[in-house]
Amino acid sequence: MIVRAVKGVVVAACCALVILPFLAVISTSLADQTQVTATGGYVLWPERPSLDAYRAILAGGVVTRALLVSVGVTVAGTLLSLTCITLLAYSLSRPGSLLHRPILLTVLFTLLFAPGMIPMYLTIKQLGLLDSYWSLILPGLASGFQIIIMRAFFQEIPGELIDAARIDGAGELRILLRVVLPLSKAVVAVVGLFSAVAYWNAFFNAMLYLNDTEKWPLQLVLRTYVVDNSSLGVDAADLSGGFLPPAQSMQMAILVLSLVPIAIVYPFLQKHFSKGILIGAVKG
Repeated sequence: MIVRAVKGVVVAACCALVILPFLAVISTSLADQTQVTATGGYVLWPERPSLDAYRAILAGGVVTRALLVSVGVTVAGTLLSLTCITLLAYSLSRPGSLLHRPILLTVLFTLLFAPGMIPMYLTIKQLGLLDSYWSLILPGLASGFQIIIMRAFFQEIPGELIDAARIDGAGELRILLRVVLPLSKAVVAVVGLFSAVAYWNAFFNAMLYLNDTEKWPLQLVLRTYVVDNSSLGVDAADLSGGFLPPAQSMQMAILVLSLVPIAIVYPFLQKHFSKGILIGAVKG
């Protein structure tokens, strides 16, 4: 009984450590100046909730534009990344494919030796991608780790299914689209989520390759505003109340906006993580 009580206390403490920071961020973004000042900067429960901080950051146009950039880069990057990773992983999972061993060794090599910042910058510059959204997408297009994960999953698919499809006259692309991918929703969801989170949270590439501030993604705007405490171009005259919300609330509001999209997408993909999709695929 005592052991169970101790376990319950430990679990509750761990949950509190996870939940309280999120609660503080959301509550502070909804708090007014008086309460933020009284609590020293962070609020656990807003007494008079207000959306003034969200109205303020969206009224300036900087956050709205950065949010659209982040969404566009994340969607385009994730789709292109999934396409490249899936095609390469499937080809590497088929023994005897063209240049199978050299390409596989190259992928494994990238797990051990990552390109440095200066060579990467020079490559982007030589390709003419500076100040381009492609500089945010192409460097992280194909992760060697994700390729290996998807390749290992494809290798677990029973060969009888692929042989049966090939006997029926299906080509490799049709086998991939009609046989392999329907059985691989779990790994596609996981890899897609990894790619989406990586693109959404990336700010360092934008800081290196983008000089035009109008092309900055949300994470770089968040870093610049929170770390450097720079202005978001919000004018108090543009707001209904005629005054700006506290800076702490505006910072937390930007942070909430950066967390919401991934938090919304995750529950729809979570069900695929542990789903046994191969059960019953081959019946003896």
